[in-house]
Amino acid sequence: MDTTNAILADITTTISGVIGDFDQSSVLWALIVGIILAFLLGAGMGANDVSNAFGTSVGSGVVTIIQAYIMASIFETLGSVLVGWSVTDTMRKGVVDTTQYANDPKELLLGQVAILGGCAAWLMIATVFHMPVSTTHSLVGATVGFSIVLRGFDGIQWMAIVKIVASWFISPILSGTISCIIYIIVDHTVLRTANPVKSGLRALPVFYFVCLAFNALMIFWDGSKLLKFDQIPSWGIVIIVLGVGFLAAAFAHFVMKPRIQAKIQDSEVPPTPPCFSDMESGRGSAELKEIKNGDEQIQPKPEQAPGKVRKFFNWLLPDRSRVDSRSTTQLFSTIQVFTACFAGFAHGAQDVSNAVAPLAALISIYRYKSVEQKEVVPIYVLLYGVFAICVGLWVLGHRVIKTVGQKMSEINPASGFTIEFGAAMTSLLASKIGLPISTTHCLVGSVVAVGSIRSGEGIKWSIFRNIVISWVVTLPVAGAISAGIMLVLKWIAL
Repeated sequence: MDTTNAILADITTTISGVIGDFDQSSVLWALIVGIILAFLLGAGMGANDVSNAFGTSVGSGVVTIIQAYIMASIFETLGSVLVGWSVTDTMRKGVVDTTQYANDPKELLLGQVAILGGCAAWLMIATVFHMPVSTTHSLVGATVGFSIVLRGFDGIQWMAIVKIVASWFISPILSGTISCIIYIIVDHTVLRTANPVKSGLRALPVFYFVCLAFNALMIFWDGSKLLKFDQIPSWGIVIIVLGVGFLAAAFAHFVMKPRIQAKIQDSEVPPTPPCFSDMESGRGSAELKEIKNGDEQIQPKPEQAPGKVRKFFNWLLPDRSRVDSRSTTQLFSTIQVFTACFAGFAHGAQDVSNAVAPLAALISIYRYKSVEQKEVVPIYVLLYGVFAICVGLWVLGHRVIKTVGQKMSEINPASGFTIEFGAAMTSLLASKIGLPISTTHCLVGSVVAVGSIRSGEGIKWSIFRNIVISWVVTLPVAGAISAGIMLVLKWIAL
């Protein structure tokens, strides 16, 4: 009750009172408009960025759209509260030198309104056209846009922007590489074996150990200041991480494996003999057989080009013609449900923090008249952002899910698992070092990379081209909208 009263007191102090060099009553309208725009920004991100976490799970048929919404609402909240603090600080203070507004914090306050308006408008436009764009891109562009109107090119921290821009290219490459490595490991240890279901059940505890242990590491390593996780010593983090991993492995071995085995036995799919399984994968027969006019004609298998390098890659990379059995698909369906939650947690850690950063700055300047923003982001600001994202997700999230999860590449539960895990791993690592990378870029990079090496149909490059175009125009368009709003605000209030 005391905590609730303290939060209500903070909100009351924020909305009323006069502090500092400017009369708060003169900019109360800006605070109210900013809070409304922050909700629209969160809703736009929920409608657009939900594809990052759950698009591949819906596309592969593992979860329904409603199940995706429920899991996203839960795990994005957890990710934002437990991990997402450092990225919020980067977006609040890392793009523009806020000290240049020390003598006139009112300008910076109105600038946050312009940021919120420019970013929210672009996210809604992109969602209408079914294009997954980056909230991070939009926020950076909108921040630069308002700053150019007020200070020209002075005060823009170009090195910080260069690092962020570099991350836009690094994130899809790194995420795609990690997802490809994971998929190749899964292919060698499970999919291409004589009995992939048996191999998959054997590897299941290992998958759970790695996923849960990594997730625990991201939570407790320099974790939430609110929950005092940042005070846990290194040896304590090691014990917690290993403990969580082993508990997850035990759960997979003693609970999940029997359930999966029973489900596979009840699916009424007879086991495929190893020889036929090999023929289906294109590995057990030296000849390709073709039925034509009722007669069996044997076509010799094309000879492979000589060369040790070519032979190595033929062995290393997956067989693009293989069709995985239904039993194997059921096995990875269970794993992908878990990784979808993991991806939702990573998305909350990264992008929820981005969305509330301008609102946190707006409230801080309004309350304390200071542009330094030294205080920690209030928990109710993060929860407000989560609520807005969930509203946008439930209302409009289906539009972009189809683009990432169904239109761009053929995705099955095995590839979906590796795509989501690679993208989530990249996003969480970036969150821990305070680098606001794009989860959109991570996810799309993983979809393209894994789809290129395993899918028989490959990548629909026309869809990918349109996505890349939307990425390129995001920063300048969001910046232009923000600059336009700032010009209006400057004319009205400054």
